[in-house]
Amino acid sequence: MLKIAGATAGATVAGTALAAAPATAADGAFAHPGMLHTRADLHRMATQVKAGAEPYTAGFARLTANRHAQSTWTANPQATVYRGSGTPENYATLYNDIHAAYQNALRWHVTGDTAHADTARDILNAWSARLTRLDGSADRFLASGLYGYQFANAAELVRGHDGFELARFQKMMLDVFHPLSEDFLAHHNGSYITNYWANWDLTNIASVLAIGILCDDRAKVDRAVEYFKHGAGMGSVKNAIPVVYADGLAEWVEAGRDQGHALLGVGLMGTICEMAWNQGIDLYGYDDSRFLKGAQYVAKWSLGEDVPYTSYTRKKGAPGIWSGSETASAAAAVDPAMARPIWAMIANHYTKRRGLDAPHLTKIAARFAPEGGGGDYGPNSGGYDQLGFGTLAFTRPRATAAEATASPTPTAGGSGTSPSGGASATPSSSASPLGGKGGDLAATGSSDLPAWTAATGVAALAGGFLLLRRRDRARRGTGE
Repeated sequence: MLKIAGATAGATVAGTALAAAPATAADGAFAHPGMLHTRADLHRMATQVKAGAEPYTAGFARLTANRHAQSTWTANPQATVYRGSGTPENYATLYNDIHAAYQNALRWHVTGDTAHADTARDILNAWSARLTRLDGSADRFLASGLYGYQFANAAELVRGHDGFELARFQKMMLDVFHPLSEDFLAHHNGSYITNYWANWDLTNIASVLAIGILCDDRAKVDRAVEYFKHGAGMGSVKNAIPVVYADGLAEWVEAGRDQGHALLGVGLMGTICEMAWNQGIDLYGYDDSRFLKGAQYVAKWSLGEDVPYTSYTRKKGAPGIWSGSETASAAAAVDPAMARPIWAMIANHYTKRRGLDAPHLTKIAARFAPEGGGGDYGPNSGGYDQLGFGTLAFTRPRATAAEATASPTPTAGGSGTSPSGGASATPSSSASPLGGKGGDLAATGSSDLPAWTAATGVAALAGGFLLLRRRDRARRGTGE
C-alpha cells in the first residue's frame, strides 16, 4: 500500500412498530440520537436487560466486563494525534479513550447510572479542549475515518447531557476530522483511484456521514450517501462488491486480499448503512440489496466454505511517482475462528427488520455471539475498528410483514438529555423479552442454539446482571 505522507494538502422502542420505521433526515430535521442507536434501540436494550431476557443479558455482561466501560476511566487527550510509520505514533491513546467514552455512554443508557454518563462526557470534553490536528503518513486518513465516526457516535449518546460541550465538540469534528476525510474521498492522497483498497474509502464515508448527523449538516450526509452509491473509489458499493453471482452471493473485492481487511470493510459498510437507515435513508436495500449479497459472501467464505471469485486487477501508485498493478485471482485463505464484532447488526437488519433469508449471516452471527467491543479483540488497533456490542445493541424482534416492507418514515427523536428519554433507565419489571427464543443467541432466526455461557463465562454474565439488579434496588430505595 502506497504511503504518501503529505502528497496532498491536509486537508461521519421496544416493540416492532418502530423496527422498520427509523427517523428520517431525507426531508426533515435530523433525529437524535440517530447514528448507530436510536431512542427506541436504547429503550429496548434497557428494558430487555432489566427483564433478564437473552441474549441481551449476555451482551450486557460483555459490556460490563470490559475495562473501558468503567466509570473510573480517565482521559489522556493529546494536541496532535499521529498515525503511521515515521511518526511518533500515539493514536492508541485516542482510540482507547473513544471506546471508553462510547462504552460508558452505552452503559448509562442501559442502567441509568449517571456516573457512566459523566465519565463519557468528561472524556469527550477533554479531547475537544485539546485536540487540534491529526498527522502522520497516509495512515492519518485511516485515523480521520475510523476515529471520526466512532467519536461522533460516542458524542451522540451524551448529546444534551449536563456539562457536555456539544458546540466545542462539533467544532473539533469539523476542524480536525472532516477536512481529512473529505480530502481523502476527493483526492485519495494524490494516488490512482484504485491504489487504496475499499476500507480506506469506507472509513471516511462513515466519518463524513456521522459528522454530518452530529452537526445537523445535510450537505455532508448527502455527500456520504452519494459517494456510497456512485463514488469513483473502491469503497463505493459497486466497486467494493463488483460481481453479483446467480446464486445470490456477490464478491467482496478484498476477499482477494485477506480475511481481516474484508471483515473490516463489511463492518464499515454495515455501519454506514445502519447510520443512514436511522436517518431514513435505505442503503441496506440499495441496488437490489447488493450489500446483503456481499455480506452473505464474506460470511460464507469466513466460515471456511467455498465461494466463487472473479479475478480483479487494480492499478497502484501515484501519477509521476510510481505506477504498477496487482491482480487477485482467488479468494484468500481464511481462519474460521477469526472474529470481529460486525455480524449481529447486519444479520438483524436483514432477517428481523426486513424478514429476508440470510443463512450465512445467521450462522456466523450465532457463532460469534455475544459480541464484545474495543478491548475484547486484541490489543492492537484492528481490535478497535468497530464499536461492537452488537448482541446487546442490535438484537431485535421480527417485524411484521407490513413493517418489513415499509419505507423509512419520520420518528422524531429528543435531545438525548437522559437515557432513552428517561424511560429506559427504569423499565417496567413486567417487561417481556422481545428477542424470540431465549436460546437463540444471534436472534436472527437461526435454529442453532449455541451455548452462550461458554462464550461469555457464567461468572461474567451473573456479575453484570447482579450489578444491574443491585443498582435498580438502590435506585428504588432512594426514590431515584
